[in-house]
Amino acid sequence: QVRLVESGGGLVQPAGSLRLSCTASGSIISIGLMGWYRQAPGKAREQVASISSDGIITYTPSAKDRFTVSRDDPKNAVYLQMDRLSPEDTAIYYCTMHCRAGSAWGFWADYWGQGTAVTVSS
Repeated sequence: QVRLVESGGGLVQPAGSLRLSCTASGSIISIGLMGWYRQAPGKAREQVASISSDGIITYTPSAKDRFTVSRDDPKNAVYLQMDRLSPEDTAIYYCTMHCRAGSAWGFWADYWGQGTAVTVSS
């Protein structure tokens, strides 16, 4: 099984910065797409950023030019650097990874972290 653990959330003032981290553990053979989603109170979960194993990156328009996603494959980790935060960024942030895991050849599946809360407020 694969377990994802996020960290780095918290309370920050508007225009401040936070760096979220997510590390996967378990019987991982390889990891494909990694990404971050968020869910604000009363809203649907939305994708914030993703990064493929080839380094192809996508951002939701509101995150572009403010957020930076990166990955460290030897550490099975993905990061989200968030700058110039605004109250609209307040949400629970979830990381997700498409992993091949298990014994022998394993199988591909999507895994999710438990979420880390980000609150932007003065």
